Amino acid sequence: MSRLAGKVAVVTGGGKGIGRGIARRLAREGAMVVVAELDVDAGKTVADELAELGGEGLFVRTDVSEKGDVLAALAAAESSFGGLDFLINNAIALTPDVLLEQKTDEMLEKTLRVGLWSVWWGMQAALPLMKARGGGRIINFYSVDADNGNWVHGDYNTAKGGVGALTRTAAIQWARFNVQVNALAPIAASAAFEAMLEQAPQLADAIPMMIPAGRMGDPEEDIAPVVAFLCSEDSRFITGAIIPVDGGLHVPRLNTRPPDLSVFDAFTPAVAK
Repeated sequence: MSRLAGKVAVVTGGGKGIGRGIARRLAREGAMVVVAELDVDAGKTVADELAELGGEGLFVRTDVSEKGDVLAALAAAESSFGGLDFLINNAIALTPDVLLEQKTDEMLEKTLRVGLWSVWWGMQAALPLMKARGGGRIINFYSVDADNGNWVHGDYNTAKGGVGALTRTAAIQWARFNVQVNALAPIAASAAFEAMLEQAPQLADAIPMMIPAGRMGDPEEDIAPVVAFLCSEDSRFITGAIIPVDGGLHVPRLNTRPPDLSVFDAFTPAVAK
């Protein structure tokens, strides 16, 4: 496949899970990909994988909670590959799964910097680069958690709500530059999901049973193809959309109420460093 040949993408959090799947898919379709990843080993590995797939990959160590790092990743796309066509804002960081009243300011600040501020910084920096190319595509990541008010993701829900509003706002304002802005709300066996299973192994069977399709999505085979579609000319009349890629989970929703709220009674937030 080569429908994205000659195009340049930046994928934040591109070293693991959904980000890795997206980077690999875009490379398979001909794009040159900047893997913006905090984990050096993971980022380098994915960049090497892209070369093995016949594509071009560049690893840039990126802490998306730092504005300078986000800007540097986009600058690397321009300096190494000649510009920027696609920005995939995938990176996220989760704080401990506790109730809203137990979330701290430090937890919220971390989640907002990684999950919302980084998107804001990246989008603003991407616009002039995309205008120089005659247009571009920005794909953000939303979550069904923001719609169902996930019990233990209050800060994450807040960040994702902001991402949804930012996506729609930019789509309206930047259509005049031929920059399309959309978001996905995926359910997949992501790095965050794998980490969650380490804490609660029983969810490996429970969550797929709640999904009409009967399984978790595969990052590369289920989620990434939708990203590739949104980057292609096939989606040229789509902007401002939040697309569920979740096997139908958004229809019945997901009940996230913990079965025993008393387990949170003894929770003491760690002191921020």
